[in-house]
Amino acid sequence: MKKRTVFVLVLACLFVLAGCSTKSMNYIIGHRPSVSGTVYEVREDSFLVYAEKAEGYPNGSHWSFSLQPENADSYTAVVVGDEVTVYHDGNVMESDPLRVGKVYAITLINPADRSVNEKS
Repeated sequence: MKKRTVFVLVLACLFVLAGCSTKSMNYIIGHRPSVSGTVYEVREDSFLVYAEKAEGYPNGSHWSFSLQPENADSYTAVVVGDEVTVYHDGNVMESDPLRVGKVYAITLINPADRSVNEKS
């Protein structure tokens, strides 16, 4: 009986650790589709990005992303002019702007000039 209890505990720990690793920033960056571009509008719970090139959209495209990504380590202090990369689930809704089903993470590539944003 004792061996079975230990086995169940070890198995439960492995499931927990496996679940956590799929949500780490490194895993997301390595395994999820992404869009990189410049933020041109920030709303209460979302922001808009213009991407010069994105997979399937080589001639420029506008995207709307949630400011509530799955990964807590994501960059969410987004301002107009920031260059960001958004990692998502790959489900792109053909709307204007384009939308994705789930945002996993947001990373900052190049920050905007904050002094311009503070004057507005």
